Amino acid sequence: MEKEGIFLAREDFFWQVYGLTALIPKGKAVSYGQLAAMLGYPRRARMVGQAMSRAPAFLHLPCHRVVASDGRTAPHWPEQAALLKKEGIPFLGNGRVDLEKCRWQPQPEELSALLNSKKDHTGI
Repeated sequence: MEKEGIFLAREDFFWQVYGLTALIPKGKAVSYGQLAAMLGYPRRARMVGQAMSRAPAFLHLPCHRVVASDGRTAPHWPEQAALLKKEGIPFLGNGRVDLEKCRWQPQPEELSALLNSKKDHTGI
């Protein structure tokens, strides 16, 4: 993968995804593509999905807060919707997350501070 001419290995990208996922607050949700864009790789939504499916359990990440851009939850993870509902995430009548009401949208300077803080304290 390239970002401004810099190659990034898949595993390194996954760890960046994990670090950012850990920052998603309770009651908020984000799309795979949005996470990719926040990391500077707007065309890597599927790779974010791969990272989510391979997330180490010992990290205790809130992977359930990451959904498709249209609010669909993971098709082979029926517990995801229950976890989101337990956090008060709103759903539309079609069973999709209402991202208009609960999308996590940190400001760029806030995101930068969060990422730097997380890196300094957890090593993720």
